[in-house]
Amino acid sequence: DAIRRVVREAKPGLIVNAAAYAAVDKAESEPELAMRVNGEAPGVLAEEAKRLGALLVHYSTDYVFDGTKRTPYREDDVPNPLSVYGKSKLQGEESVRAAGCRHLILRTGWVYAGRGRNFLLTILRKAKEGAPVRVVADQLGAPTGARDVAALTADVLGCDAPPVGIFHAAASGETSWHGFASAILELAGLPATVEAIPTSEYPTPARRPGYSVLDSSRLPRETGVRPIGPWRERLAALLAEMKP
Repeated sequence: DAIRRVVREAKPGLIVNAAAYAAVDKAESEPELAMRVNGEAPGVLAEEAKRLGALLVHYSTDYVFDGTKRTPYREDDVPNPLSVYGKSKLQGEESVRAAGCRHLILRTGWVYAGRGRNFLLTILRKAKEGAPVRVVADQLGAPTGARDVAALTADVLGCDAPPVGIFHAAASGETSWHGFASAILELAGLPATVEAIPTSEYPTPARRPGYSVLDSSRLPRETGVRPIGPWRERLAALLAEMKP
């Protein structure tokens, strides 16, 4: 009811849902909360968007896939999430589509930023503290900057006719978490060493897909917007800006 009230008072022509329950492991012990935030709330926003004739932009995740492929996932690949978090995000996609509103669902993954809490800042902190850096090397994805996703969203919305449907929006290329951590330290000029470990040595409550690279070529191809670009190039750009 609170969501509906806020939207109706604002009467927007565009609704961007950047909110999410993003604690992947904690979701395993809080499935109902994760489902309400990620699965049900987007449907409410979608219903209001339809009532107002607004476009809803909603963000989803690479974790809707199970990682059994070894080539980048396309938008028409069948989802099969392994975790509560992934299932809740898939439910969010389905809730938005079921509402029948104009919608743009952008799937991304391995998101990092120069502030907040994320993998990039954790690795930098550990290295500066001299703490051991042991990182999983058998999960593959494409690290993607939050700012790059935001910029891509703005470019798409600036199109004469923004597309409707599900699109992938991630950096190009692929690496492991270990490769990502190693690149962070190299580009930041920190001398710490990263130890590569298998997933079996770093058990977590939530299962992650072993491969969750997204093929993000469709959105630029259909709209003409500039793609995010190679993951290492975009990481280097952010780290250069973060240096004092």
